Amino acid sequence: RPGLVAYVRQLWGRRHFILAFSQAKLTAQYSQAKLGQLWQVATPLLNALVYYLIFGLILKANRGMSSEVYIPFLVTGVFVFTFTQSSVMAGVRAISGNLGLVRALHFPRASLPISFALQQLQQLIFSMIVLFTVTIVFGSYPGLSWLLILPVLLLQFLFNTGLALIMARLGAKTPDLAQLMPFILRTWMYASGVMFSIPVMLKDQPAWIADVLQWNPAAVYMDLMRFALIDGYGSGHLPPHVWAVALGWSV
Repeated sequence: RPGLVAYVRQLWGRRHFILAFSQAKLTAQYSQAKLGQLWQVATPLLNALVYYLIFGLILKANRGMSSEVYIPFLVTGVFVFTFTQSSVMAGVRAISGNLGLVRALHFPRASLPISFALQQLQQLIFSMIVLFTVTIVFGSYPGLSWLLILPVLLLQFLFNTGLALIMARLGAKTPDLAQLMPFILRTWMYASGVMFSIPVMLKDQPAWIADVLQWNPAAVYMDLMRFALIDGYGSGHLPPHVWAVALGWSV
C-alpha cells in the first residue's frame, strides 16, 4: 500500500478522470427523466415547499422571522443541507455501487468518493441560480456579503469530501450502511435547524443544547450561507467563532 504522499500524487495524476467521471455522472443522473437536469433544481425546491407548508404554515416554526426572511432562510437551508446529504449518500455507495469499474481498472479508489462530492458541488452551483432568484424576490439583493459564498462553498466541499471518503470505506465493508444512512441523515437534518432557528426554538432549554446543535457542521455551513445571502439574517444569529469552527470541520 503506497504512503500518503505517493497516494496523493496518484490522485493528482487521475484529476482528469475524477472531473470527467463527475460530469458524466451528473449528466446521466436524470437522463431518463423528461425534464432532465431541471430535476437538479426542482427536487430541493419541492422539498422546501413541503417543509414550508408543514413547518412554516402549520407548525409556525418561522417564529421571530417574517416571510421575507423565513422563505429564503428555509430554501437556503434545504439547498445547503442537500449538498452534504447527497455527498454522504454518494460516498456510501461509491465503492459498492461501482464494483465493475473497481475490478476492471487500476486507479486510486479515493477517486470515486472525491468525484461524487465534486458532482454534488456542480449540482449545487447549478441550483444556486434558483437560490439567488428566491433571495432577490424576497428582498435580499446582491451585496459585498455575497462574496462570502465562495469560501463557504469551499469549506463545505472540503468537509463533504472528507466525509464521503470516510463513508466510502465504511460502505465498502458494511453494505447495509446504505440502508441505515437515510435515517441518520434525516435525524441530522432535524437537528441542524434546516426548517427553524435553533436559538429561537430552544430558548427555553439549557443554552448548551443550542450551542452544540449550532456547532454541528451542517448548521455551521447553513448559517454562514444564510448570513451571506439574506439581509435580515445578521451576525447575531451566528454562533461564536463560526469561521474558525467552519475551518476546523473542513480539515
